[in-house]
Amino acid sequence: MLICRMQPLDSIFKLDRLLKGPLDVNALSALWNAYHSSRSSGTGRGFVSAVIPLATYNHMVDVASKYPSFVVPIRRPKQETEEPAQNDSAYEFYFMEWGFHGAPPDPKAKVDLFAPPKPSTNPQTSTVLFTPLQEYKLRQSFATPYLVLTHYTDLAQSHGVVLMRGEITPATSGAGADDGRFMLSQEDAHLLGLSVQKFYLWGGGEDARTKLLKSFHETPAEFKWEELLEHADFPI
Repeated sequence: MLICRMQPLDSIFKLDRLLKGPLDVNALSALWNAYHSSRSSGTGRGFVSAVIPLATYNHMVDVASKYPSFVVPIRRPKQETEEPAQNDSAYEFYFMEWGFHGAPPDPKAKVDLFAPPKPSTNPQTSTVLFTPLQEYKLRQSFATPYLVLTHYTDLAQSHGVVLMRGEITPATSGAGADDGRFMLSQEDAHLLGLSVQKFYLWGGGEDARTKLLKSFHETPAEFKWEELLEHADFPI
């Protein structure tokens, strides 16, 4: 399993302050996305964000608990030195892996330090890590995640949504990434985020994408990576 240290939601948003005033789902969504758009000196670079309905999240987690890893292709332009072919694109494969981190406590506007703890009614928080397949083959669990998607479920029961925060790893060492370079472009991070929905948000029946995910885990000898290329630009 790839290694990731998760930042708690309360270190990003002070939940007790949010809950003191009326905050509906639309306002919460606007606040969450505006916060991440303001990062990196107002450019939003290095971050992606989304607000996911609880039912959608639960659906994806049900699938991910059975099939926690996969590979997804990102289209790349062919180099001039490569031989021409009918398909004028090349592809880079990314290994993705889900991790689950327990259910956060139900947030409260006012914390009572003397109240006995109660079981959480929220679903598990989860992360999805992406790293180039070649790097994963070389370094396994020590591979560097290029993108980390964290699903915060702290407000799942109170507001019916899960907050998704995507962090792109800086290309330089240290926490600052002062030169503004990252391991992935914003566009690639967005595409990788969409791939979670593509392959884990199943519809009513089994389609080509669900078959690929199942085959990857259940019948790996029959898994054909070439078939994945047909879904590189597959709409949600």
